[in-house]
Amino acid sequence: MSQSNFIYRFAKLIFGLAIYGAGLGMMVHAGIGIPPWDVLAQGISLQTSITFGQATIAVSLLVMLFWIPLKVKPGIGSVLNAILVGLFADLTMPLLPDFEAYWQNFILFVLGMLIISFATGLYISCGFGKGPRDGLMMGLAKRFNKPFWIARTSVEIIVVIIGFSLGGQVREGTLLFAISIGYLNQLAMRLFGLADKSGRV
Repeated sequence: MSQSNFIYRFAKLIFGLAIYGAGLGMMVHAGIGIPPWDVLAQGISLQTSITFGQATIAVSLLVMLFWIPLKVKPGIGSVLNAILVGLFADLTMPLLPDFEAYWQNFILFVLGMLIISFATGLYISCGFGKGPRDGLMMGLAKRFNKPFWIARTSVEIIVVIIGFSLGGQVREGTLLFAISIGYLNQLAMRLFGLADKSGRV
């Protein structure tokens, strides 16, 4: 790999993680529900003195510890994902306006979700490793010889229950994200040449 190619891919990775964090910050700020893993991070944030972004980082690093017994190998992108997404979410939220109308917050949430999907395809296309949560669920699917969707659904149900019990927000946005994100990520993967029209990677 040439140095210029590495620099280009690394810059694309950082940009992808930055806009992912910004999209996440938009969804949290909208206040109509957040993705399953972020319900857990929000719950931890509410029960401690740390920010949402710091809680997101803590959850990501904790998740990566479970990679060890599952024999999932991290890449530089995995580590940067764990750190930068939460950081950029914290940086974004204070910059966003406070909307009173529900439709405005709904649009903010949907825009955040679209940005996250685009960012997912962008940073994965760099080839620097899986995100913390994807690595965990892929490792569990392989370890227990189960389809990925079963591993993902099972883990996310547990995560939402724990996060909700800690005070994390579970609303219509959480359901909308759960229903839509798979298809949106598939579109993003196709956009960056990572999947065919059938969705196969």
